[in-house]
Amino acid sequence: MYKLYVLGIADPILSSEQEKLLGTCSLIVGTKRLLELVANLPCQLMTITPLSTAVDSIRQALDEGNVAVLASGDPLFYGIGRRLLSEFSEDTVQVFPALSSLQRACALFKIPWDDAKITSLHGRNSAHAPGLLLKNRKNIVLTDTTNSPDQIACQLLDYLKLIGEKVLPDKIKMLVAEDIGLENEKIFCGTMVEASKQLFSSLNIMCLLVPDSSDDHSYHYSFGLTEDSIQHSRGLITKNEVRAATLHQLQLPADGIFWDVGAGSGSLSIEAARSNPNLTVYAIEHKEEEINNIKNNIVKFGCYNILPVFGRAPEALADLPSPHRVFIGGSSGALPTIIDLLDKRLDKDGRLVINGVIEKTVQAAPELMHQHGFTVSSSVIKVTRNEPDGRILDFNPITIMTGTR
Repeated sequence: MYKLYVLGIADPILSSEQEKLLGTCSLIVGTKRLLELVANLPCQLMTITPLSTAVDSIRQALDEGNVAVLASGDPLFYGIGRRLLSEFSEDTVQVFPALSSLQRACALFKIPWDDAKITSLHGRNSAHAPGLLLKNRKNIVLTDTTNSPDQIACQLLDYLKLIGEKVLPDKIKMLVAEDIGLENEKIFCGTMVEASKQLFSSLNIMCLLVPDSSDDHSYHYSFGLTEDSIQHSRGLITKNEVRAATLHQLQLPADGIFWDVGAGSGSLSIEAARSNPNLTVYAIEHKEEEINNIKNNIVKFGCYNILPVFGRAPEALADLPSPHRVFIGGSSGALPTIIDLLDKRLDKDGRLVINGVIEKTVQAAPELMHQHGFTVSSSVIKVTRNEPDGRILDFNPITIMTGTR
């Protein structure tokens, strides 16, 4: 039975063992750069792209002889090895890893990487980079031509400016290793402002070192903030008990997109973001005082996976990525048009939760959801608190209405 050798390449020349192995192959597949290393071998050479075509050719060639695929570093670390193991039997595939680009970069940076968060931005053009990176103290980032170090720096700086975070822009350290192992290998070390003005080789590994500037470490739990913890205006905040029940009904996914429409001070957004750090939260609010509260709460709790959106729904929703979950806490009379938009934009397995205080909303929301094909359930939450000082506080009942497909 012929073999498919998957060879990791870390150096600009082949070792004698690699040359010996490649000498037994009838076909060698790789990128143009790696194929230059084997141009003198008497066998067929083929580029790895398009990948589907290469896989078909590998399958055909294995009927007649051994095949080799050349890969950079460790083929099983964000590499071609995963795809090849899914296409060919384990008995056919043999993997020979080299040092990964990540290992070599960290050696150049002179930093340990066992405590780093490794993030690949390959093909993640819609990702909210601040939410992915700013929550971690040490990031190793695999970039691509769109998500280059300079572009990532610009995204982070723009976001930190948006939320009014004044400490991190000068404190975050960026390290970039370019063209590792090649003649023009070099290391960049500087601030995000400096990185945003650089042009980097497409072959790079980036490290982002983020100091802890939030107050979130004072709250040693991921869920259960109190009204006193969250900055708000004149008592206008979703009460703790209602917030907990609402988040229960939302059944927030571990990642995805969540719209908080009429976010107010952002209390529900903050709780959602803290308990689901890989979720991207859009907090939509049209009152300037409240949008400032949202921004201050983002900074206080380090919830960088929240994007504050200033404006009214539904107009402010037009350019946002389609959601997996939506909460409507306030609609300013636009509930029919918002639900009409959600009928088209909400994920097919999505959930829509609407909280109603006034009778008009309680009556209209279920009917509107029914008209757009939602299955609707509701609960009425009546909160009475017995305070430590003996006071009894009664709050207006809230109807929580949940729509599912």
